[in-house]
Amino acid sequence: QVQLLESGGGLVQAGGSLRLSCAASGRTFTMGWFRQAPGKEREFVAAIRGSGGSTDYADSVKGRFTISTDNARLTVYLQMNSLKPEDTAVYYCAADRGAASRLARMYDYWGQGTQVTVSS
Repeated sequence: QVQLLESGGGLVQAGGSLRLSCAASGRTFTMGWFRQAPGKEREFVAAIRGSGGSTDYADSVKGRFTISTDNARLTVYLQMNSLKPEDTAVYYCAADRGAASRLARMYDYWGQGTQVTVSS
């Protein structure tokens, strides 16, 4: 069992930046971020896989968000720049021991979520 603990959410004005962190209690192959806005389904944001660190981004965040890990691959970060009001959501860290895709059901481990609010 792997436990995930997110931090770094908060309130920011449009155009601003935030960095989310997620600390894992054990190493996994894929680590990702999802988000869920009120009344909407949980959606994929970004993922990073394996020791090579291949990354994948949703089109809505490509060029603005960057996912990365520390050298031990126990902490995953999401650097969010040029934030927009539509980025407002609860952001969830997720992890899987396999090569999980963009589907939330592929991930075995989830954090509790951290709120990101972008004001206009």
